[in-house]
Amino acid sequence: MEVLDWSILIGTLAFIVGYGVWKTKGSKNVNEYVLGGNEANWTTVGLSVMATQASAITFLSTPGQAFHDGMGFVQFYFGLPIAMVIICIVFIPIYYKLKVYTAYEFLENRFDVKTRTLAAILFLIQRGLAAGITIYAPSIILSAVLGWDLFTLNIIIGTIVTIYTVSGGTKAVNVTQKQQMFIIMLGMFVAFFFILGYLPSDITFSKALKIAGASGKLDILDFSFDTSTRYTFWSGITGGLFLFLAYFGTDQSQVQRYLSGKSVRESQLGLIFNGIFKIPMQFFILLVGVLVFVFYQYNPSPLNFNPAATSAVLESSYADDYKLLQQEHEELAMEKKMAQDKFSAALDIKEYDATVDAKQNIIAINAKDKRNREAAKTLISKADNETETNDKDYVFIHFILNYLPKGLIGLLLAVILSAAMSSTASELNALGTITSLDIFKRHTDKNSEKSQEYYVSVAKWFTLAWGIVAIGIACVTNLFDNLIQLVNIIGSIFYGNVLGIFLLAFFVKFVKGNAVFIAAIVTQLLIFLIYYSFIYVFEDGEEKISYLLLNLIGCVLVMAIAVFFQLFDNMLNKPLNNSEVD
Repeated sequence: MEVLDWSILIGTLAFIVGYGVWKTKGSKNVNEYVLGGNEANWTTVGLSVMATQASAITFLSTPGQAFHDGMGFVQFYFGLPIAMVIICIVFIPIYYKLKVYTAYEFLENRFDVKTRTLAAILFLIQRGLAAGITIYAPSIILSAVLGWDLFTLNIIIGTIVTIYTVSGGTKAVNVTQKQQMFIIMLGMFVAFFFILGYLPSDITFSKALKIAGASGKLDILDFSFDTSTRYTFWSGITGGLFLFLAYFGTDQSQVQRYLSGKSVRESQLGLIFNGIFKIPMQFFILLVGVLVFVFYQYNPSPLNFNPAATSAVLESSYADDYKLLQQEHEELAMEKKMAQDKFSAALDIKEYDATVDAKQNIIAINAKDKRNREAAKTLISKADNETETNDKDYVFIHFILNYLPKGLIGLLLAVILSAAMSSTASELNALGTITSLDIFKRHTDKNSEKSQEYYVSVAKWFTLAWGIVAIGIACVTNLFDNLIQLVNIIGSIFYGNVLGIFLLAFFVKFVKGNAVFIAAIVTQLLIFLIYYSFIYVFEDGEEKISYLLLNLIGCVLVMAIAVFFQLFDNMLNKPLNNSEVD
């Protein structure tokens, strides 16, 4: 990192924090602090919704996901446009009609206070965990850049984002996210064009795609019905649909974004904007990862992209074995480049047999490369079982730090940190709101005549508290399989249950609060059991069912169990008619 990089990075982050504090200081009532005074137009709503979902994990993990596994991850988002339409038609009009501050207020109106409280607690658990992970993600980056320990970086990053979130509430989140999205997309486009520029002169964009396709990186659609495959067309439009319905329809970090809109129409247009542009955005970010893969077909890459893992094994008794693997890896890199040159030449002369032979050679070399990398992970685990062997989240940052010119490194780091700040701010904002309104005010202060300023102060204190909790969670997080998958897995464990509660509230009018409350508790326990039995115990995508299906399973379970309990209760309490008395 040069002085120019530091100047761009620090200047960008200082501007975002300073602008957020300056534009939003002095919220005097709950509406201003929680809903931003309902001043947001549809573009602000749409960008805020998009920025909330697009955390640092998106720009850190997604390119690495594409590097290793290809474009298939985009299928995860196929259910999103459908979810946006449903939320615009069903959820938004009801929330506005009831003039709620939180999604869970509606549940008390429809069921009872204990159902509202349970749903709020489930949200606090899963979103609190996610907030910690979104702080942890950029800490990994700066740890690799600066050599600082993760604990220190988690505290610094968490403190920065907590400052303006506590200060300005929802409006601070909204106004800063527009700037953050601009910086994010600018940085990704710059990276895209620089990668293309770094490819050999005879490798056009079209040929780069063919090279990626030869290695299976452009296999976008999978129509198989194999439930053990994480990402298929069907899991995307079923499990993905239910995940996005729950996330955008019931997760306060998103609900709070569009409830800040000027009107129902502005909020609906904001969500439709997100539904239209989200899939192309994710497709583009995955494509950047695929181009990074193509780049490393012609340039040397580390055996493991995690520098801490490499250092750990080279300082252990397994160093000699690892160096042998590194030597084989370097030889494979030369073979890989030669194979790609042959494939490129075959494409130029349009010789079918030569193209097929070259493609088969590439597939065989990549298979060897994969086995080599797996063997390296095994050695790393033996050397230090506490060191993370998974390196997907380090792929893109390795390219940024080693190949981008001065200034652009600072810009790309600003991109990832901006994304972290935008997403974490939304989460902390929502966590503080739910704790202050759905828990504190509802259960300890519901009959008091406290002033608006008092509840704004309470919300700020709870937001600060959740900032501290998130920092603590970040300090004990590890990479798991892949950060972006970890966040989605956590959400999938809880979202289906909460979505089912809301669907019962909307559409199944005869079900009452007691049945829903019992069903929600039973369902959550069953989802934990399913997760630990069929997903958690398996690794590398070999689980028995895709984690996305937990959203569908949880939703169906809570609705079915609630209906059963209500019918059973109705049968037990059914009054006797005259014929029965006779």
